[in-house]
Amino acid sequence: MGDASEKQAKPSFWQGLKSEFKKITWPDRKSAIKQSVVVTIISIVLGLIIAVLDYLVKYGVDFLMSIK
Repeated sequence: MGDASEKQAKPSFWQGLKSEFKKITWPDRKSAIKQSVVVTIISIVLGLIIAVLDYLVKYGVDFLMSIK
């Protein structure tokens, strides 16, 4: 087993957090707006696709339930 003198002191949580934040490269304003618009458009399109599929499945199930 090693001596206590051999162990290195661990940096505090806040020091580690600060050093990690220095490594972050934040996007510029134009890039952030562009990416936000793309995410919003994709979300709307996928929402519409899911709504149409939901309607078609509901219609199909209702049709199958009406067959006697």
